[in-house]
Amino acid sequence: MFQVRIHGRGGQGVVTAAEMLSIAGFLEGKHTQAFPSFGSERMGAPVMAFCRIDDKEIRLREPVMAPDALIIQDTTLLHQVNLFEGVSDHGYVLINSTRSMSELGLDDYFAEHPHIRVLGVPASQLALEHVGRPLPNAALLGGFAALTGMIRFESVAAAIEEKFKGKIAAGNIAAARAAFEMVNAAAQGAIA
Repeated sequence: MFQVRIHGRGGQGVVTAAEMLSIAGFLEGKHTQAFPSFGSERMGAPVMAFCRIDDKEIRLREPVMAPDALIIQDTTLLHQVNLFEGVSDHGYVLINSTRSMSELGLDDYFAEHPHIRVLGVPASQLALEHVGRPLPNAALLGGFAALTGMIRFESVAAAIEEKFKGKIAAGNIAAARAAFEMVNAAAQGAIA
């Protein structure tokens, strides 16, 4: 089972991201599950959502405590709570940021966990450019597909089309594609 925990703030599409990731996995014939965890339900409050993807039926119903991947939609949460708690030592971390891990103050953590694959993607900027609003969720799902290989980009695009319509869907798919290509380019650069 592959488990994902998504962190962000209310109004950033955290819950929608988990739902779209679940839809993408389902479209690939996998069993999926997505659900949120709210503190206070207000705009700007910290929000977590969870997604599980597996080849067999998922019976767990509790929050994801040991994620294989983290998606962090808002860097202001990085030093407020322990976002990295429980993450697999061979997991993935995708952060919505234009800043380096050093600039984010994360060098020590990733030096202690050298096998975690971590990458920053300017998802809010991509969303602003393609959708007209800085909602990073769809762009981060494109980045997630490239970083982990758990789902295909086409499944992400289909999930976005299922959730949104018209220009909003097209813009979110364009933002997701841009992030997907950016992460693939970064991976190629790391291999070269």
